[in-house]
Amino acid sequence: MIEYTRLVDKKIILLLSLFAFSKILKVPTKFVKKTLSDSSFEASTAASAQQSIIKSYFFNKLIFDLSEIFILKFFILCFFNLFKFIFDEFLLKLSRLSIVNLLILFLRKIAIFDPINPQPPVINIFMSLSIIIPIRNEKENIEKITEKVSKLDVDLELCFIDDFSTDGSYEKVLEVKKKFGFVKIIKNKKKGLGSAINTGLDNVANKFTCIMMCDGSDSLSDLRKYYDIILSKNCDAVFGSRFIKGGKVVDYPKIKLILNRFGNLLAKLLIWTDLNDFTNGFKIYKKETLISLYPLVSESFNIFFELPLKTITRGFKYKIVPISYYNRTVGEAKFKIDELGSKYIFTLLYCFLEKILLKTKVK
Repeated sequence: MIEYTRLVDKKIILLLSLFAFSKILKVPTKFVKKTLSDSSFEASTAASAQQSIIKSYFFNKLIFDLSEIFILKFFILCFFNLFKFIFDEFLLKLSRLSIVNLLILFLRKIAIFDPINPQPPVINIFMSLSIIIPIRNEKENIEKITEKVSKLDVDLELCFIDDFSTDGSYEKVLEVKKKFGFVKIIKNKKKGLGSAINTGLDNVANKFTCIMMCDGSDSLSDLRKYYDIILSKNCDAVFGSRFIKGGKVVDYPKIKLILNRFGNLLAKLLIWTDLNDFTNGFKIYKKETLISLYPLVSESFNIFFELPLKTITRGFKYKIVPISYYNRTVGEAKFKIDELGSKYIFTLLYCFLEKILLKTKVK
């Protein structure tokens, strides 16, 4: 009898432990409570062997029920953690650009419920681009370039800088502005392409700034590529090259091409970089990056030489992508080789000396 009582006491201790365990797991405890009650009665009355068998049955059933609940909860927990791990990995593989595009797609779908304002304003938070286009006597090309860039699905600001035009270009922009609300026109204060770019930078507000020419030589698909890369790759600038694999040049004057390749090769060797098309003006920058390049000393087309040179020598992050170039078909080119050679040499030496002597780097 004493041994039997000790056995019952051990069972009671075990049941009390299971009762506490069931509280932690938050599982049903009605079987535990019932068995505890019956086991206490058994200890006090020293019931018969038949009662012991019955209690043993309930005890085994309790263990079986608890085991089922514990195993089920264990597998649910494992499945949830596995799903969370896979989902987290999936999110890590998604670029910021992909998430933004998905959000825009969603907003477009729901925009049909608001026909008055079909372009939800929240899109502007993520996508903002300013385009600076200096113009001098480009009246015939203004509306064409505006219609081209209007196809970009971004929060767009198109800033024309009138560099003392005499053909009515300023009035043409005012006319186009009535049709396209994202257009604005600023008159240059000091004649020259360098001053026009400086004026443009002082009057644009969006996060990213692209410089284009009005002659239609730059491709809209390249602009879209620029924007996607600078938005998703965490870089300060994206440079296009017409002379790497995938690049294309159409109707480029041969003498200008020879001088271009010689000048760019010299710049590449002096600065020691992988860029081989500095003089192409069509590039995109973060606005804050352009501000960090001040002071800009170039007064003419050599401004397009100075900007990438300083970006590289001052340690900013950049990407190089192939682009296409199409020589203008309307209007007159403003680039004069005989007048600009010395200015390009000055800009190259200026940036080279800055790199060697000042060692200016991004902090």
